[in-house]
Amino acid sequence: MTLNRSLYAWVLIFFTVLIWSGIQPKDTFTWFLEVVPAIIGFIILALTYRSFRLTPLVYQLILIHCVILMVGGHYTYAEVPLFDYIKDAFELSRNNYDKVGHFAQGVIPALICREIVIRNNVINGRWWQFFFVVCFCLAFSAFYELIEWWVAAASGEDAEAFLGTQGYVWDTQSDMMLALIGAVTGLLTLRRWHDKQLSTI
Repeated sequence: MTLNRSLYAWVLIFFTVLIWSGIQPKDTFTWFLEVVPAIIGFIILALTYRSFRLTPLVYQLILIHCVILMVGGHYTYAEVPLFDYIKDAFELSRNNYDKVGHFAQGVIPALICREIVIRNNVINGRWWQFFFVVCFCLAFSAFYELIEWWVAAASGEDAEAFLGTQGYVWDTQSDMMLALIGAVTGLLTLRRWHDKQLSTI
């Protein structure tokens, strides 16, 4: 597949899922809050495509993350049907789709951060790069939790679906832990694939 075809496919998938997610979402306010990061990400990628083109792997991961956000926005994270089925089948106490999102919130930013750090020679030494990227991802996750808190404080009950705690008292802490696990997992499992693509830039 040529670069142009890959780009067109990426954009087609992004807008197809975005439009689908915006058709009669479960909660319009929640949909808006969930898809805004994906839209902002799209704008940033479009503006930097020529000046700082990322590796195909990172673009693919970003698209996956955007789809996760859009699906969560359409149904709300607490009511994604597949995870309702998993919840019932395994007799779980909650719908855990949000945990998939927070795991992805570790994997994808980790690879984005890693690429920026390596290509700009920000940090020397593979293990120092690893340490910095993991710390960045944990800080990013914590900051996102702060944003959720600020939105909830400003909008009151309207943000309940956005928070998606489902009565779990340790929801914030487990979200950050999953982002941390996601970052470490992404770096350990995708490093060689990522390095191979970086070597061609």
